[in-house]
Amino acid sequence: MNNHTRLLLVGVCLIAGSGLLQAQTPTDAVMMKQRESCLAIMYDQGSFDEYWEGTNLRTNATIATVRRTTILPMIAIGIMDNLNLIVSTPYVRTKSDEPNGGKFQGAKGFQDLGLVLKYRFLNKEMEGGKLALVGAVGYSTPMTNYLSDYLPYSLGFGAPEVSGRAIVQYEWNNGFYARGSFAYLWRGETEAERDYYYNNGSFYTAWMDVPNATNFQVVAGKWFFDHAFHVEALYNATQCLSGDDIRAYNAAQPTNKVGVAQVGVNAQYFFPNIKGFGVLAYYSQCVSGRNMGKFTNIGAGLTYQFKI
Repeated sequence: MNNHTRLLLVGVCLIAGSGLLQAQTPTDAVMMKQRESCLAIMYDQGSFDEYWEGTNLRTNATIATVRRTTILPMIAIGIMDNLNLIVSTPYVRTKSDEPNGGKFQGAKGFQDLGLVLKYRFLNKEMEGGKLALVGAVGYSTPMTNYLSDYLPYSLGFGAPEVSGRAIVQYEWNNGFYARGSFAYLWRGETEAERDYYYNNGSFYTAWMDVPNATNFQVVAGKWFFDHAFHVEALYNATQCLSGDDIRAYNAAQPTNKVGVAQVGVNAQYFFPNIKGFGVLAYYSQCVSGRNMGKFTNIGAGLTYQFKI
């Protein structure tokens, strides 16, 4: 297999290598009160120059560094104190540092519309702190007719997804907190621009099954300055439950069994003298993976909280 062919196999890393974006998200225990909303705009830059072909780590010998830029507008709406709706519409651009002799180019456009309902079942004051239990149900679907089977430059999986997540958090009175969450991701089919593919067997159809997956996240952090600033460290792992490995002489495709583990650090600050405004920044790094790029992500954003 020549270097150019091998580098076309790294596609799923661009899809699974998104950053650990912060504000109110489906993985935290933050809730908007009734008739309150939080609008966020975030910028994420991810890149990799190594990838896992199956479980073997390889170097991007032909297309050098692959880059993925995401601009994410998102809003969290307080329907009730214990029920929130989160809406997100990411815009994605992919490219590599090398032009590939003019044969390949990156892609850009809106990816998937994401809708998440979060419900807080428990918010109990205890002697040493506060215990919260939150559940989230999500749905996403492609916003545009982007080509999912164009890896490593595809904008996304190109398939609908339904998710269910459980979140538990304990915050001590001194500002330290710990949080864990677990999610199951049900994924549908995506349509390719070909009528045959191999996924541990031959399939004479353009429709590909995108594997279901699980996600697990643990977080440890601390609030400072009367809850105006917080810093947290986290571990995030996603694992597909089925699928095939990237094979020699075969391009990566949405059916691949993707696994990734990331570590990261996040910081967020709310301005006490500018009502409603806050800023955030984060960094994350892949530490292990399967059929995916060894991504490094860095990002920043602006949030604005207001009453409807």
